[in-house]
Parts: sequence; C-alpha cells; structure tokens
Amino acid sequence: MDISVVNMEEFTRNLDNESPFVMLNLLKFKTDDGFDRYKRYLANASGIVSDVGARVIYMGKPNEMLQGQETWDFIMLVEYPSRKAFMEMINNHAYQEIHKDRISSTERAVLYVTEPLPSKTVVKGSK
Repeated sequence: MDISVVNMEEFTRNLDNESPFVMLNLLKFKTDDGFDRYKRYLANASGIVSDVGARVIYMGKPNEMLQGQETWDFIMLVEYPSRKAFMEMINNHAYQEIHKDRISSTERAVLYVTEPLPSKTVVKGSK
C-alpha cells in the first residue's frame, strides 16, 4: 500500500484491537478508464480479501447529494475481522501488485476505519 497517502501510524497504534471493523471507502475515479481498472482490482483482490476473512458488505454508486461538497463515484463497505487481518492483506506481495490498479484508477480516495455502535447507545428507545 502506498504508505505516503495513508495514516498507517494511527491505524497501527490500535493493532492490538482484535475487534472486527468496517472500512468505509469513498472513491473518485480518474475520468479515462478508472472504473474499469478498479473493477479489475476488485476481481483480482477478491481472493486475498476473503483469505484474511474480510468481505464486502455493501457497494454502490452515489446519486443525489443532500449535504456536503465533495462528490464520489463509488462507495464500498468492507468488513475485516481485525486490524491484523487488514495488515496481513496489505503486506501480501500479490496484493501489493494488484493494488497498483487501485492506485492508478482513483483520482482521490477516503478510507475510514469504523466500529459499530449499538443503536441503544445512540438512539433512545432502540433495541
């Protein structure tokens, strides 16, 4: 992974956290053939992703923006069993080769590690 464009220091500070997490991916593709290259990345990376126990739980194309200013072409949520599993994936040599398609396909990307909050802690009266 291109460490220069990600905050690996913050992420690796929490490597002992063995809890599953969901990675939010917000992607803006390059105008030429960015989406096609990204689809190739997804197809080639899917085996490595599943080998570490991760899975895509949602992907979609953003439509109308109700609030905000940045537009995105693609949204994806990927569930990982742990931060160590994510690190295992990105340190895999085969994944690093495949990842070049991801880097070359995107104009910009935002990735957030998220953790679930029980709805009862957020919304009063929820189960």
